[in-house]
Amino acid sequence: MRESSLFYRCFNNICRRFNSGLWLPSQVMVRTMSSSSGPTSPYTTLSISRPTERVTHVELHRPEKRNAMNKAFWSEMVDCFNEIAADPECRVVVVSGAGKIFTAGIDLMDMASNLLQPEGDDTARVSWNLRKTITKYQETFSVIEKCSKPVVVAVHGACIGGGVDLITACDIRLCTQDAWFQIKEVDIGIAADVGTLHRLPKVIGSRSLVNELALTARKMYADEAKSSGLVSRVFADKETMMAGALEMAGEIAARSPVAVQGTKINLVYARDHSVAEGLDYIATWNMSMLQTQDVMKSAQAAMERKSPKTVAFSKL
Repeated sequence: MRESSLFYRCFNNICRRFNSGLWLPSQVMVRTMSSSSGPTSPYTTLSISRPTERVTHVELHRPEKRNAMNKAFWSEMVDCFNEIAADPECRVVVVSGAGKIFTAGIDLMDMASNLLQPEGDDTARVSWNLRKTITKYQETFSVIEKCSKPVVVAVHGACIGGGVDLITACDIRLCTQDAWFQIKEVDIGIAADVGTLHRLPKVIGSRSLVNELALTARKMYADEAKSSGLVSRVFADKETMMAGALEMAGEIAARSPVAVQGTKINLVYARDHSVAEGLDYIATWNMSMLQTQDVMKSAQAAMERKSPKTVAFSKL
């Protein structure tokens, strides 16, 4: 126990020195899209709003901690996206960060006890409990991928560590010109274990580049993120980016929710399966989904040269 306590104290000292730099700065003033009063109840780390019809905005909201991910965040994200998945009023989600940057990643000071002092009487039991903790944290971002509503993430400033795990679980990634991305885990002595090492190779497509970023912890800036395929668009500043994200979300939300959500589900399935398996899956999927009234409504609008925004699709 003495050695364990000494290790824990040493780790805390490392955390303090590490967080004294970029990760945990002084408090900054922030204005959210929903209000200036902070996160919407019942969440303490997220601010939820409905900026336009059918679009839900989820804002990481710990600006005084540069949106570092504390214990509450990991469970609140799961609750939030499970609610969104079941919300018939929501068709698209936009995720962003409050304050000066998108996120500084994991809040080391807040999370250290969970990661370094798991319960258990011996190695097997400690390991068993630690595995349960890791798989619980993995669900925090997997729930974004599992949500049938498309998720557009808008990144400004730094996106570090857990932030990369988060954005790689999203469907569309946008960023500002001053954005940068960093797989930080090797710098604190661990391998990233909640999604980056498994999703990023499928996002970028270059195994060599992924290996370089993960093994060196170097920063990737906006231009390289765009050229490598990590993001699809780069905007001059956050205000322009958020306007672009909401416009894109509005375009998606105007389409048939049957078509949009079916498309997301099949894109994720196709990523992880062979072409033959994917074709079989969507054939089974569409043998029922093609019977929707949305097909006739969309066709009618097209023949009349009307925008999909004029079509009144039923809730899903």
